[in-house]
Amino acid sequence: MYQFSGKLKTLSIILTVVGLLGIGWSFFTAPSTIEDAKEIIAQQSSHDDGHGEAHVEDHSNDHNASGAHGNDHKNELTDNDHNSTSGSHAGEAHIDKEMSAHGAHNDDTHAEHVLHQLQNKPWSALYVSLFFFLGISLLVLAFYAAQRVAQSGWSVVLFRVMEAITANLVPTSIIMLVVILAASVLHMNHMFPWMAEGTFDPTSPNYDAIVDGKSWWMNVPGWTIRSIAYLVIWNVFRYLMRKNSIAEDSADDNNKTYKKNYNTSVIFLFLFMITESMMSWDWIMGLDPHWFSTLFGWYVLASLLVSALTVVAFVTIYLRSKNAIPGINDSHIHDLAKFMFGFSVFWTYLWFAQFMLIWYADIPEETTYFVARFNEYKLPFLAMVVMNFVFPVLLLINSDYKSIPWFVVIGGIVILGGHYIDIFVMVMPATVGPFWSFGIAEFSALLFFLGIFIFTVFSAFAKANPVPKRNPFLEESEHFHYYNIEHRGEGSGDHH
Repeated sequence: MYQFSGKLKTLSIILTVVGLLGIGWSFFTAPSTIEDAKEIIAQQSSHDDGHGEAHVEDHSNDHNASGAHGNDHKNELTDNDHNSTSGSHAGEAHIDKEMSAHGAHNDDTHAEHVLHQLQNKPWSALYVSLFFFLGISLLVLAFYAAQRVAQSGWSVVLFRVMEAITANLVPTSIIMLVVILAASVLHMNHMFPWMAEGTFDPTSPNYDAIVDGKSWWMNVPGWTIRSIAYLVIWNVFRYLMRKNSIAEDSADDNNKTYKKNYNTSVIFLFLFMITESMMSWDWIMGLDPHWFSTLFGWYVLASLLVSALTVVAFVTIYLRSKNAIPGINDSHIHDLAKFMFGFSVFWTYLWFAQFMLIWYADIPEETTYFVARFNEYKLPFLAMVVMNFVFPVLLLINSDYKSIPWFVVIGGIVILGGHYIDIFVMVMPATVGPFWSFGIAEFSALLFFLGIFIFTVFSAFAKANPVPKRNPFLEESEHFHYYNIEHRGEGSGDHH
């Protein structure tokens, strides 16, 4: 049995505590008044050499209609005063006074919007890392279920690694539940703009006709209930599959427990494919309520799946170095690296298909998503493509390199970094606008969830036998290398 070392446990606790302190600091230091927001707007305008002013104007037009209203009001005042005073100085003075007051109102309205973005920053940093780690744990569970349904032989010795990683689904789901309630019930942040007061009220100045047209799906009670349902479904099936897998070790029946887990995995995969798509619409696309993409559910799936497979490879390589998993050999690492490579290409296909179709069609409701990301997030947007496609292809395309653990680790670090940036670029433009950075909030959130991940995963791995002893495909998995390494390149003339 594997023993969770004291050093690793201490490291996980330190990471969690340091991350929690940093998250707390980022919330504590977030701007709290409109005056703070106005000061930051002025600083950004001076640093951007005019770009900040253009950005201010764009966001004022996007999030309220006060600019257009101001023009209409000015025309109305001009016409009325011209008719009643025939261009008198008193009428002109009245117009100037009204326009000055309206301009001040516009400034305050925009400053309030910027304040919401700045207050969203610690929430968004937490949300990006939370979604990343929760998504990885979920996709490991889906990959594990797929291996059982496919009755795959090669991966059986990795089952306990995958089960241990899925244990991280529990704490991340609890934290996600807190974030969900904070957004929908307690209104503690402004990450989901359609949740603002008056969005569905035609008499309100905040009325949004586009969002109101989607109110059959996009409403607070429905969104909250669905979100809770996703978390419950995933965790219930994770619990059942883990329980059945451990029970299988001591079962003396005729593979009855194995068949039970097979059936559970089939049902889970069916529900997973539905809930994963709905989750991506609710939790990510809901941040940009006007935007839509028919590929988005698959795109999020591909990004999280590549990350999940990379994490499985990392944990496997570490445990193998500690001699904690009997039966693991270079061929298992090689196949994990093949999946990393293959799904990196799949992610690139989906990224290009989504980007190219939206760019070619040039529909305003669609292109605004990429315009914001390319203009204000150009560095992470382009770096993401290189890190998630170019680097993995160049590094892992060679078959021999896939069996070298340290080579896989190097490639995996870049892949995980690239897909974290992918989630970052999905979330931040909608929640914080141009006020993004990789600062204390972002690094603290990463450390916090990494600490939780390490503690949860290795604690779970230490609680069960590292080998699923009664799995009918165990022997095939343990001798997997005979068919991939020792027989590789042998000529037919050597064996008859």
